[in-house]
Amino acid sequence: MWYVYILRSVDFPDQEYTGSTADLQQRLAAHNAGKSTHTAKFAPWNLLWYCAFPDKYKALEFETYLKSHSGRAFASKRLVQPNQTPDHLMKQQTDSE
Repeated sequence: MWYVYILRSVDFPDQEYTGSTADLQQRLAAHNAGKSTHTAKFAPWNLLWYCAFPDKYKALEFETYLKSHSGRAFASKRLVQPNQTPDHLMKQQTDSE
């Protein structure tokens, strides 16, 4: 399985990050350990949303979409809310597992 995920910075709640990975737990730990240059200065991070895909290329395609202007608008309207916390973690899986 491949995962597309959205993170929100704990200390800078206006900062969000969208990514993809085959190992979600390991990737979140790497973000929080400062091992990613793109997210290190806003660590620690909370996982807000993720979606599992059985196909790597579909996951990468959806990640690219979420990083586009219309994809960010879709995510903020349908996937995550401004005041959302990990207690409200949403998860979805695609139909084709």
